[in-house]
Amino acid sequence: MINKTVRDMAEAMQGLADGATVLVGGFGSVGQPDALIDGLIEQGAKDLTIVANNAGAGRVGLARLMELGRVRKIICSFPRSAGSVVFEELYKAGKLELEIVPQGTLAERMRAAGAGVPAFYTPTGYGTLLTEGKPTAEFNGRPCVLEHALPGDVALVQAHKADRWGNLTYRRSGRNFNPVMAMAAKLTIAQVDMIEPLGTLDPEEVVTPGIFVDRVLLHPVA
Repeated sequence: MINKTVRDMAEAMQGLADGATVLVGGFGSVGQPDALIDGLIEQGAKDLTIVANNAGAGRVGLARLMELGRVRKIICSFPRSAGSVVFEELYKAGKLELEIVPQGTLAERMRAAGAGVPAFYTPTGYGTLLTEGKPTAEFNGRPCVLEHALPGDVALVQAHKADRWGNLTYRRSGRNFNPVMAMAAKLTIAQVDMIEPLGTLDPEEVVTPGIFVDRVLLHPVA
């Protein structure tokens, strides 16, 4: 019997290794798997590469993970946002590597990884500092730059509902990066508000099929 639900956070985080590339869903705090991030902090993996939309805020969640010295590199679109004090402190001190990726390109790099596409050309960023040294080509008179797929060892995602097979639905803007990250990782762990009986999820509402999900942790939003 397929049952991807886990009993607790320790089981959800089992086997996460030092040096992993971790994809973290969310757009700011919306759709961000806060419980799983705290679980990663507790689990202890270090020397991580974090892929996220931004670089955390305040001194909790992603920011706390960085403050503890557990993140070697962050790949994101918005490293400086309201409250990103920890990122700025670490980056200025030379303790954190940064790769800035335009938001659409970031999403497409992960979607490509999930689809088995090794690389693609895009006009986004051509001629800027962000794409210096990358191969270029022209298509229909439009210059483009080559971007490589961005797979993860682990994806931490937040969804609204799941079943025991790992099929996921999302609630409104909480969808954001979560579906493409779930597809792009070797191990996908989902934090969900509800677990429904098998067969009761509307197939038209399932955005992430269970084939992309390995572990499901029930963690209702307070």
